[in-house]
Amino acid sequence: MAKYIYLFMALLAMSNADIYLHNPRGSNNRLNEQSATRTNDNRVFDSQNNARGGYNVGDSTDEAANNEGEQYRMKYFQSSSQAESQLLLEWTNQHGCGGSEDTDPHKTNCNLVLQYMCQDDVDSPAGSDDTLRNGQNTETASHTPINNLDENKNQKNQRKNNNIQTNRVLQEQWEWYDKCYNRERNKGLFTADQDLDDNNNDYSSAIYTRQNPNGNRYGYECPEERDYFPYWHPTPWRDIAVLVQEEHLCSYYQGESFNVKKKHECIEYYDGGKTQPKHWSRWNNKEDCENNDGDWLEFVNYLEEAPAYTSQATCEAQTGHIWGRAYKSESVEEKCLVALEAPDCQQAAWTRDNHLGNSRDGMPANYTWTLPYFPSMNTKRCVFRLRYNITTDDYDPFNTTSAQNNNPDEGVYSPVVNNPAVDIGAGNVGLRLAINTAQYGRVFQDRSHLFKLRPRPAGTESQRIHNLNVRGKRGNIVQVYPAVEYDFVPNRLTMTEDDLVHVQWTGSNTHDNDAPGGDGQTGDDGEGTGGTDRSNFVQMNDALENYPVPYENSTIWSAATVSWIYHSDDPSSVDKKDLAVNMASSGYYECFRSAVCRGESVENKDALNNLLNNAPASYEGALLGFTKGTYHYLCTRNNNFTNRSQKGHISVE
Repeated sequence: MAKYIYLFMALLAMSNADIYLHNPRGSNNRLNEQSATRTNDNRVFDSQNNARGGYNVGDSTDEAANNEGEQYRMKYFQSSSQAESQLLLEWTNQHGCGGSEDTDPHKTNCNLVLQYMCQDDVDSPAGSDDTLRNGQNTETASHTPINNLDENKNQKNQRKNNNIQTNRVLQEQWEWYDKCYNRERNKGLFTADQDLDDNNNDYSSAIYTRQNPNGNRYGYECPEERDYFPYWHPTPWRDIAVLVQEEHLCSYYQGESFNVKKKHECIEYYDGGKTQPKHWSRWNNKEDCENNDGDWLEFVNYLEEAPAYTSQATCEAQTGHIWGRAYKSESVEEKCLVALEAPDCQQAAWTRDNHLGNSRDGMPANYTWTLPYFPSMNTKRCVFRLRYNITTDDYDPFNTTSAQNNNPDEGVYSPVVNNPAVDIGAGNVGLRLAINTAQYGRVFQDRSHLFKLRPRPAGTESQRIHNLNVRGKRGNIVQVYPAVEYDFVPNRLTMTEDDLVHVQWTGSNTHDNDAPGGDGQTGDDGEGTGGTDRSNFVQMNDALENYPVPYENSTIWSAATVSWIYHSDDPSSVDKKDLAVNMASSGYYECFRSAVCRGESVENKDALNNLLNNAPASYEGALLGFTKGTYHYLCTRNNNFTNRSQKGHISVE
């Protein structure tokens, strides 16, 4: 008889509330649509969000990208072994979060789970079958279910090869979803009165959950892993932070995180000698696994491999390293790995319900992510995931299990059922409640487009790096909703003279916000060419002003030192005035004089359009230090008094 894993302590069944990621830009399953609504809700992940949300992938130039190589991927510098690199994450969530139940009660129970996934970067923009990519079209990656449970490895490879198309998005790998499709679901979970389907092999697998009873597919995401945290099997995601309502739960979430707790999976084999492991098994528990000639193996999560250390002894002698079985699709080899730390855990920012707005302090809900340090010094391509989970107290979200699933024939009645009529003591008058048990305990999600984490420039290893970016897209506040208008992130930055700031932004050339508009307004009010995002960076004297100062009257550029800039191998030689014109032109110009940068100079290049129409949509930026002072800046194109403000200031202490 199969043994099932039961819901334990504070496992999250993730209730009705959209979430939108604004920095880095959340896709909400968009790619490059000119419409206000996304084209394909199922493109890469199950967001459960309004189809109007999200931002298009960045473009490298002033033209819409025709292929993945012309897209822009944000490029952040990693932390080092000596200093942090910090990225401010910002989002809005619709139905509130934060607040202690005892001292500051809210209307829902909530948690936010922040995660990322990385792999070594490759030269090809689209890469190979297993390379993270944004894709070139909005189609969902294909999947053909297994029709022969005894298929051999060649047949599996053929099935995969027939499915993979490198012009389509890929985040989770094909094997991850195929594994999920074939593994039995956790039948210890509470499913209320939902009737969960079976797969094509006549058993109910991990693609079926209370929230996804029909097994709808979203890219290669595994619905069971998506809907529950912490997950009981290994996953490809690394945990950054869990933002909780009740801080006493932190020790639980941190201890159960796959970052630090080994997780098991059943491994079966293509051959009798057990030399060719399969990527999937039907069995989700030790007893069934071993009874069917599988091995119940433990896996560890990790930052990256450390191949220089080939024995367990030499590996474990290194600080921050662990010897274990790296979680990969088809590998059971033990090796040396760079260990992960437990995720951060803290109380979530307080936000009100029925409101996609700021927290109590007037700022967006946010978290400062200390970017990882990869000892290999390899550039990584990565994606960020944010999940928003809310439950109610209509049933105990921590202790309700399959024992409470609706089964009237056995005298068992679910504590919640779809659209019940309730007796309020008024004779035979019943009032119907609006309840969908597939959404009672629900997860919403947003993810970034791909970005890169790259090694720091030489000489910056001991300096903290702040990332200064731009959020928002073209249109007025109604047209862009539930996205937001332009602003700098953070728009108030405090740093020291020893710190550095990496100024960088991305934008799209296809934010036209055309029909279909869904349940919102179409249109792309703004300056310059319709559909285009543009930003720049110029100094002004005071936050209450809207006119920039001429270069000759500026103070920010004389106070700046350049530790790195995208167009030069010798940043120390970059002239202050050249830096100013480069950032004012969003990278259209590199310098003033042709003797310095030839065809990229003000002297030789065609004139910059005064609304930045011919400037690139994205700016790879510069890594700058400043002397003490307060410096105010704005974007000349988007800052439009009484319509939108795109200003910021840097305070150097």
